[in-house]
Amino acid sequence: MSVLAFLLAALVLVAIGYIAVWGMAARKRGEFAWPSPVNLGIGFLTDFLDTLGIGSFATTTSLFKFFKLVPDEKIPGTLNVGHTLPTVAEALIYTTVIGVDPLTMILLIAASVAGGWLGAGFVARWPRRYVQVGMGGALCAAAALFVMTNLKLIPGGGDALGLSGTLLFFAIVANFCLGALMTIGIGLYAPCLILISLLGMNPRAAFPIMMGSCAFLMPVASARFIRFDAYQLKAAIGLTLGGIPGVLIAAFIVKSLPLQWVRWLVVLVVIYAAVTMLRSAYLERNTGRAALAES
Repeated sequence: MSVLAFLLAALVLVAIGYIAVWGMAARKRGEFAWPSPVNLGIGFLTDFLDTLGIGSFATTTSLFKFFKLVPDEKIPGTLNVGHTLPTVAEALIYTTVIGVDPLTMILLIAASVAGGWLGAGFVARWPRRYVQVGMGGALCAAAALFVMTNLKLIPGGGDALGLSGTLLFFAIVANFCLGALMTIGIGLYAPCLILISLLGMNPRAAFPIMMGSCAFLMPVASARFIRFDAYQLKAAIGLTLGGIPGVLIAAFIVKSLPLQWVRWLVVLVVIYAAVTMLRSAYLERNTGRAALAES
């Protein structure tokens, strides 16, 4: 069996295991929340854009805040749990289309999984205000990355399809950090693309690496969010059921779009979400202080 075939088989097994874990947890809770059309629409739109390289976390968070669908403290878990299976679908598609050095890809994926497992354990138990501040900062970072992309400030990269030596070690450490940060709500796609380009690799190589990283780390991180019940079931199911068709349409029918104006629109939406998230954290802090003063 080739390395690529092994990787794809492992991804399928991880996805099956994740479905089993999520299903058993939902059954244990004795509930199934059928998603609303809005939940399904958000899943379709965000994973459609995700497949084309926009990313899904910042846009989903913005829409959750705008429609007031998910409590702030449960947004990170809902993002990870709901977007996991659509991201697995993306990885299965792109890993077979774009060739990358197998050792580089496997080591970077493993590093992101370790980071995601560690990060989810912390974020799932964070108080509401910590999540609000963390996600507010994450959204500001996402907006900055979108601006850099539109202004072509991201390095162009090189022709390499793999790394070795010091560059490989640096990439492993960096992708570990990106995996951990992803559990707060910082999407991995744009930072990973910048990382790959800075290290002199072909930017196209970022697609299987970043999608493979997310596809393996998200089931691991999501299992921890599920364990601590740190997500909203209804919204997560909507992301999954709406997201998978969005991925397939984007990958096999649309394939590409002129995304510059879409990114500028996303910048405005993400800034709105960042401001509202940080404002919520500020109000939460003042409420806590008032409660302490009265006691």
